[in-house]
Amino acid sequence: MILASSSPIALLLGIAAAAAYTVPAAFASRLGETGARLALWLAWALHGAMLAAGMLQNAPRFGFAPALSVTAWLVLTVYAIERELFPKLRTRWVLAALGALTVLLALVFPGQPLHVSASAWLPLHLALGISAYGLFGAAVVHAALMTRAEKRLRLAEDTQSGMPLLTLERLTFRFVTAGFVLLTATLIAGVLFSEALYGRAWRWDHKAVFSVLSWLTFAALLLGRRRFGWRGRSAVRVLYAGAVLLLLAYVGSRFALEVVLGRAP
Repeated sequence: MILASSSPIALLLGIAAAAAYTVPAAFASRLGETGARLALWLAWALHGAMLAAGMLQNAPRFGFAPALSVTAWLVLTVYAIERELFPKLRTRWVLAALGALTVLLALVFPGQPLHVSASAWLPLHLALGISAYGLFGAAVVHAALMTRAEKRLRLAEDTQSGMPLLTLERLTFRFVTAGFVLLTATLIAGVLFSEALYGRAWRWDHKAVFSVLSWLTFAALLLGRRRFGWRGRSAVRVLYAGAVLLLLAYVGSRFALEVVLGRAP
């Protein structure tokens, strides 16, 4: 989440993490099951060390790419845990490629200096927000696995490629529920943060609009699931829509400011 571009340690760790992610992403079949698994664990550890090195710098930075990097690391953390419980889970190369991409993006676009002293609510707001990103990211991955499992089931293909379908569905909505709780807390902390920093409770900018729209989308998904039993492709489409809106809320707005417009927010 926070990465100082001037830190040689973070830079070296980032390059090593990206290289390590490339191994299971590109050469999983040659490495074998154990080799690819160990390579992904090593990449995950280097990725986490890079993030920690960035957070320990005197001048931490934040932006769209570091936010994506932490989100990918959190999703990979969930995968690493579930991989121990469900050895047949097969999404390694996709997640490894995602990890490599987000690490490289964070090195190229480290973001702007983060002034944590601006408001006591800012660290809490950022921590809640990035945790919500990670949970919704995990929900999207599980939804994709669920869609693939349903397709295999319809085609009478081998479905022994990951978790049981009902387990995938249950975990997907658990991640959505947890993410929704944290997103709600993020918005509340954002209101308090804006009031302390700008003297008003809310700023209706692009980030606020997309954040509220994503919150409403996830709320509709959970309500539809509870009241009308939404499931399958219809529920997944709503989840994807909410995830896209949430991605546009922070990552999209910061990308436009940092890369397209080339100025600090």
